[in-house]
Amino acid sequence: MRVDLFDFDLPPENIALRPARPRDSARMLVVQGRDQGPLVERVVRDLPGELRAGDVLVFNDTRVIPAQLEGRRGEAKIGATLHKRIDLRRWQAFVRNAKRLKAGDRMEFPADVSALAEERHEDGSWTLFFEGDEPVEVLLERAGRMPLPPYIAGKRQTDEQDASDYQTMFAREKGAVAAPTAALHFTPELIERLDAAGIKRETLTLHVGAGTFLPVKADETADHKMHAEWGRIDAATADRLNAARAAGGRVIAVGTTSLRLLESAAGEDDMIRPFEGDTSIFITPGYRFKAIDGLMTNFHLPKSTLFMLVSALMGLERMQEVYAHAISKAYRFYSYGDSSLLLP
Repeated sequence: MRVDLFDFDLPPENIALRPARPRDSARMLVVQGRDQGPLVERVVRDLPGELRAGDVLVFNDTRVIPAQLEGRRGEAKIGATLHKRIDLRRWQAFVRNAKRLKAGDRMEFPADVSALAEERHEDGSWTLFFEGDEPVEVLLERAGRMPLPPYIAGKRQTDEQDASDYQTMFAREKGAVAAPTAALHFTPELIERLDAAGIKRETLTLHVGAGTFLPVKADETADHKMHAEWGRIDAATADRLNAARAAGGRVIAVGTTSLRLLESAAGEDDMIRPFEGDTSIFITPGYRFKAIDGLMTNFHLPKSTLFMLVSALMGLERMQEVYAHAISKAYRFYSYGDSSLLLP
């Protein structure tokens, strides 16, 4: 499909620079299939009333690390955004101001942290080898900062508030360089109300990479290559999800990261299996969903792989209608923005 089919105009004032407070006070647009009724305006704390007892919400428990580094290579300023772990001391990273960077060059960051540029990849990213004996996570805590999305970081400075704002209440497994933002809306109070309503929850892990923010530069979706991200679903979780569906419950992915991992783990028989490894699944209209029955997600970038994903789930015309409505009603977009509940 042509990528420009997924384009739309978004006024800059619709881009959220801070989250709603409290988190579950964000607006939520409830969307069913075109023939299943009008769009319904709610707030996130209304979620228990939009689901049924026996439904399962699936959260991503990845934790964002301070993966943004600013430093120097010789006299030149340089920046690095870590993207994906390769091994204990190596990370794949997107490097800013890297035109003259060569294999073997040393990058110096604050707090006595340094890394060697080892190898340039086809997509322009580099393998960085972090020097020293301390774990890389310790070095990042010293020298790095929270990697806010470019559409926020380009408008204001990252600050101490982002260290908590850009982390979900489920964050446990360190390794993401972007938050699974659909789950930023959840609070302990909302979880208590979901429990009381008989709505179950499960967690998986997908370490979200910086590639999630990259624009699709190809003219055709078939020519776009997704970046791989590491994820895991254990056997017990897979069994419980399959049992919930067999009993008539719906599996609702909280965020596109949870959805992509669930679909990566599902077979053609629609059964979810244990999974551990990389996934580069790219979901566009025409895809047959096997593992999920709904999706809770924020509002996404024009021509992004995530807008393509929601269009695959609900239909492109329906999502164009939904986004036009959201823009006209001043919904807040992107990572710190409002939510939608998509029930095909």
